[in-house]
Amino acid sequence: MTKKQQDDHNNILFEEEAVDQEEQPQTALSEIEELQAKCQEYKIGWQRAQADYQNFKKETEEKRGELMKWCQVQVLEEVIPVYDNFKKANAHKPESDDKLWKNWAQGIDFIMKQFADILANHKIEEIKTVGEQFNIEQHEAVGEEESDDHEENVIIREVDAGYLIDGKVIKPAKVIIAKAKNQ
Repeated sequence: MTKKQQDDHNNILFEEEAVDQEEQPQTALSEIEELQAKCQEYKIGWQRAQADYQNFKKETEEKRGELMKWCQVQVLEEVIPVYDNFKKANAHKPESDDKLWKNWAQGIDFIMKQFADILANHKIEEIKTVGEQFNIEQHEAVGEEESDDHEENVIIREVDAGYLIDGKVIKPAKVIIAKAKNQ
């Protein structure tokens, strides 16, 4: 190659490099913008995933709490009739001066206290009945009796106790209500 040809060739390469260098900043800027857009897209996706995870975690905790409460209610629904039967038996225990009988009755009283404590620890409370106005949400009327001493629909006797857990009825009280005497 001659000197002139060499110079022409070098000039062409130099011009191509100059054109490439002019285009290079444009290409680099568009690549940067593209990468920033992808970065923003990934960041938004990550934030959504974080929010979804937090919502899932909260929902799981709520469902776990509901399940625990449901299990608690299931067990207590089986325990409550035993407690009720102890109460009924205790209410009809005979009076006796026999020391053995008194010790046995005292043991039953202790068992009753334990049952009452368990129910209280689980926020179970007995529904008020005698002397209260009949409430269809908490009471189940199993009979009526005429009464001069009570207003109509006032509970005069409890047949079976009812219970609430956190203010919700888990077992309605079975009651006898007063009705006006026919004149």
